[in-house]
Amino acid sequence: MKSSVSSIGSIIKVAFTYVGTIVGAGFASGQEILQFYTRYGWMAEFTIALSSILFVWLGIKMMLLAYDVKAVSYEDLNRHLFGQRVGNWISIFSLIVLFGITSVMLAASGSVFAEQLHLSPQTGLLVTLFASYFVIVKGMNAIMNVNSIVVPIMVMFTVLLLVYTLNSPGGDSWLHLSTDHSMTRIWLAPFLYVSFNLATAQAVLVPVGATIRNRNVLLAGGLLGGVMIGLLLLAVHIALAAQMPGIAQFDIPMAHLIRPFGTTLQFLYIFVIYGEIFTTYIANVYGITLQLQNYMRVPRQVIIVAILTLSYFCGQFGFKPLLTTLYPLFGLVSISWLVMLVWRPTARSAPR
Repeated sequence: MKSSVSSIGSIIKVAFTYVGTIVGAGFASGQEILQFYTRYGWMAEFTIALSSILFVWLGIKMMLLAYDVKAVSYEDLNRHLFGQRVGNWISIFSLIVLFGITSVMLAASGSVFAEQLHLSPQTGLLVTLFASYFVIVKGMNAIMNVNSIVVPIMVMFTVLLLVYTLNSPGGDSWLHLSTDHSMTRIWLAPFLYVSFNLATAQAVLVPVGATIRNRNVLLAGGLLGGVMIGLLLLAVHIALAAQMPGIAQFDIPMAHLIRPFGTTLQFLYIFVIYGEIFTTYIANVYGITLQLQNYMRVPRQVIIVAILTLSYFCGQFGFKPLLTTLYPLFGLVSISWLVMLVWRPTARSAPR
């Protein structure tokens, strides 16, 4: 009985860590869902369904591959996917861009403090840095515990918003929302979204696969996490569709949607957005730390401090400039990475 409860707890932690890694600042703000799904009209329901299938299938597969090859960091997985030489280059490129995305997340924390709390952006950066250090030094279990707090709150807000939307005028807009975009762009969007998010999520999902030495827990956790991501995508899409096209003008659409619920819930949702930024940030720093430990014979704490300090200086460039420069660059490599992930069999499915 105790073992069964422990397994269920591990499954939930894996699922919440998966969701927390995917649901970053762009997701929590609503901007990613708007750009990749809602603007494509009623077809978004089908592309979200496809994305959900891909998140379940490939999220599980990534963790099982990490489990099978006993990967310590995502470099081990990339070597397995691409071979020694190409895998090393992919890992180096991933390290650079992953650090860039880490800087984007830190810059985003400064933006939240400035725009939503009317405090200095530097306050946001420094609070995030110090809090991150104390979580990261405690390892993967601490990161999973943080996600176990933030993700349920995010789910609660999303459900609340969905119920409110379905019972308000325009609640059925998602069923007949029109679009002028081509079918090519509509059906390419879910592949771009999934490939980009999974390519960045490898920094934490690979260590999860290596840490949780139980295939059944990884299978169930990946299934639950992938389904939750799909349901969250659909719920936010429905809420955004009810406010189209006007909602598209806002940088943080979800903050606008929460306004009818009052000041208290608005403030709590700001915490949710910050929490999602924070969980993505600590996951990325943790993944980079594991990667650098393969190259440097220095204490782990020194590497963590160095990454945090360097990301602080890079974060001074600001959220939008970093976002618009780095995300398209990483997207070019993400598709080829996704193809290799699909192509490589896991140990159980590999020919004997």
